Amino acid sequence: MKQFLVAPSILSADFAILGEEIKKIERAGADWIHIDVMDGHFVPNLTFGPPVIKKLRPHSKVFFDVHLMIDQPEKWIDDYIDAGADLITIHVESCRDVKTTLEYIRSRGKKAGITLKPQTPVERLFPFLESVDLVLIMSVNPGFGGQKFMPDQLRKAKEIKKNIQNSNPQLLLQIDGGINAETAKLCRDFDVLVAGSYVFSGDYKIAIDQLKKAKSTLLE
Repeated sequence: MKQFLVAPSILSADFAILGEEIKKIERAGADWIHIDVMDGHFVPNLTFGPPVIKKLRPHSKVFFDVHLMIDQPEKWIDDYIDAGADLITIHVESCRDVKTTLEYIRSRGKKAGITLKPQTPVERLFPFLESVDLVLIMSVNPGFGGQKFMPDQLRKAKEIKKNIQNSNPQLLLQIDGGINAETAKLCRDFDVLVAGSYVFSGDYKIAIDQLKKAKSTLLE
């Protein structure tokens, strides 16, 4: 059985040594690096901006997965691409023209993703499923790490799969929030796992290996 891709979230890393943390998780087997961008408006927290990402980019060749939890992300797309993002995921709730923004990301040669807050109906994503490379399902309320996994969000993946049918077979489904070796076993319909606290609180390699292998021990 195919393994999960694992994207450790550096929201849980040691900010004082982020460059070294990225090198460590790359050596530990991370497939992607997940970068949570928060503006203190769309979500109640502040994190990284383009200058930080630009400084981190030379420390790793791993795929940079940038999740924009910000108001009007369309104003900042060029800045994040120029900083080194490989994938940019935007929120359906915060973008004034979602389809045009997604198309612009792809026109710049980058992957485009779409996501939504847990309380937002999954139907809000349906008009954009053919315009994206990835759909991110949040299994916690965005803003802070270390929250408890929301199992009721898993159903959204099934609804998305029903709606894409054969129209976008390369679409990846990603889940973020409360992911560990046990909750990962519930995520049978997903391709990419984002994990922060679980990876950075112990041995990075052991945690990443456990997450990757969880797909072969999925719970019924």
